[in-house]
Amino acid sequence: MEYENRDDYIIKKYQQDEATMVQLFVNWSLSNDLDPLELYKRAYPVQSTNEVLIKALEDADSSEMDISDETILEILQMFGNDDLAFVVSEEMEKLRKRKGER
Repeated sequence: MEYENRDDYIIKKYQQDEATMVQLFVNWSLSNDLDPLELYKRAYPVQSTNEVLIKALEDADSSEMDISDETILEILQMFGNDDLAFVVSEEMEKLRKRKGER
């Protein structure tokens, strides 16, 4: 019984951490005037709608969180979202070019 509780705890903790990662991704996207759903769809075109992402978007706070580009990339990669990290890095490059053109 104790073993099952530990497994349940580990699973629940991972799910909470994953939800936090998604929330940070959503906040980073919105603070950079990007659509997190569109970025996710580009990274994972064959996946159905991600319910955690939809919930995070609904719960997104309008106040900006200052999440650095490097931090969001590290967080995405830590959770194995390499495809999404690649799409995000492409958008970062576009944002840098736009800022450089001003």
